[in-house]
Amino acid sequence: MYKALALDLDGTLTDSQKKITEKTKVAIFAAMDKGVKVILASGRPLMGLTAPARELELYSRGGFIMAFNGGVIVDCANGTELRRITVPERCVGDICLAARQAGCTALSYTADRIVTENPRDEYVLKEKFCVNAEVMGVDDLAGFVSYPTPKFLIVGPHEKLAVAERYLRERHGGELNIFYSEGYFLEVCPKGVSKSSGLAAVCEYMNISPAELMACGDGMNDIPMLDFAGLSVAMENSCPEALDRADFVTLSNDCDGVAAAVERFILQTAKTAR
Repeated sequence: MYKALALDLDGTLTDSQKKITEKTKVAIFAAMDKGVKVILASGRPLMGLTAPARELELYSRGGFIMAFNGGVIVDCANGTELRRITVPERCVGDICLAARQAGCTALSYTADRIVTENPRDEYVLKEKFCVNAEVMGVDDLAGFVSYPTPKFLIVGPHEKLAVAERYLRERHGGELNIFYSEGYFLEVCPKGVSKSSGLAAVCEYMNISPAELMACGDGMNDIPMLDFAGLSVAMENSCPEALDRADFVTLSNDCDGVAAAVERFILQTAKTAR
């Protein structure tokens, strides 16, 4: 039986309205009743994960938040922060410059807000919808972010993001992990940060093996997680690359795909074992 369940949020756990359906919650609670620990594994900032963690009762039942693609990990049961890795300060100026030169927009986060030079940018508003946080406009993002931050996000049309990506890989490829979560979202994290390295840290903390972990995802940034887990499940709405790497393809996020996978691989397995 699987001992942990890692769940991406956007496009996986939540539907198109960013809601966790009742059917999905019922399946997850049943898995938790069997002793399975839930890990919310997302590119979202910490503030974008606390509400779903409360909704799934992770603070009372136990579970983990893995924010910023694994850059920050919190044990919800006791509030212990297992990991916090931040972007090197010397890279911040070039990240903002890369976005500006490519005709894109860079953003980062405070404890409770998205911060950017272009608060009305259409792609910034997509991130606002995902995170459910207010957007604060600043004149100079690099100057404003004088504090340690686990992630920058560069947003814009994919062809422009590719220009920013090349610039950053040439200058800071040894210090940053740069990858897409969506065609219009370029994630810029510290080197070594990924959902797979985050899950490795959680598995070590729980004293379980990757074989005892089931993971569900849909996006490009979920591929390391799908490769790491003993059982990888892709949503029907996943990007082609995630579909190719998964052990099993479930229903879409708008058809309770997570519930279907949990019922098949955790709840039915538990019944068979009895």
